[in-house]
Amino acid sequence: MAAVDCGPGDAALWSRAAHGDHDAFGQLFDRHAGAVYSYLFRLTANWSEAEDLTSAVFLQAWRRRAEVVIDRDSSLPWLLGVARRLAQNSSRARRRYQAALARIGRHLADGAPPADPADAVLGRLDSEQRMAQLRAAIAKLPRHEREAVELCVWAELDQQAAAASLGVKVGTVKSRLHRARRRLAAELGAPGGGPGPAPPAPAGGPMKREEP
Repeated sequence: MAAVDCGPGDAALWSRAAHGDHDAFGQLFDRHAGAVYSYLFRLTANWSEAEDLTSAVFLQAWRRRAEVVIDRDSSLPWLLGVARRLAQNSSRARRRYQAALARIGRHLADGAPPADPADAVLGRLDSEQRMAQLRAAIAKLPRHEREAVELCVWAELDQQAAAASLGVKVGTVKSRLHRARRRLAAELGAPGGGPGPAPPAPAGGPMKREEP
């Protein structure tokens, strides 16, 4: 789930954003962009594609800011639902948002570059290879079970939030997770599967907020 902070709740921020408050939307980006990026990296196993899709998620969120669904004062389940749908058709999504992303600007990197860029590249490649192995095992799951694992294990949503994201009952998520964990345990040779490695930070440092 999103990190806890002391600012206004999501419902209050989205209410302000719905009336065109860019600062409120910026706070929502700061609060949830990391979780959205992590989820997308685990879906795509590609840090660059995950960055592009994260930008697309928040661009779509801004355009649909009056339609956001809040679950216990968190919009993260809804954002991850948007992310999942974009990732399922990422090549078309990238073309669709390319012109819009060009207008709102490229990412700006914070901080100094790595001491040895080659080491950073090798580290990213290793992370992508390990993530690809995990994705291969999860890809063998039936779609409904796979989506439940991606939300509850990788995105770290609880079952109620995952149910809100998927539009199903909590009991349905619970049964899908139970079946998925049994399949993964058999496939990976480890009880219950388990979460994958943490994704790398976006290229060049933490992702910067883009003004909608």
